[in-house]
Amino acid sequence: MTKTKIKTRPFDMANYLDSEEEVVEYLRQVLEDGDPAELAAALGDIARARGMTQLARDTGLSRESLYKSLSGERAPNSETLFKVIRAMGFKLSLQPQPQS
Repeated sequence: MTKTKIKTRPFDMANYLDSEEEVVEYLRQVLEDGDPAELAAALGDIARARGMTQLARDTGLSRESLYKSLSGERAPNSETLFKVIRAMGFKLSLQPQPQS
């Protein structure tokens, strides 16, 4: 019996962010978790789905810097996060947490 090798690719969320509604829901869920590195990774997914080059132009940051900052391996500084969020056309708002 011969073994058949199956070629697979790593999962990349950027391949599944096809609409603004999906992007917003994805970010909403990530923000609920409250993990800054996860937020950075999610913004990186969105940037790759939309085009990292355009985001670099819009933020004034280099593509390389954005790839590193939005990798999810570390939490980028708040200045970078806010630049990216604004350049993507989002705004953050706060609401009180429900009392348990």
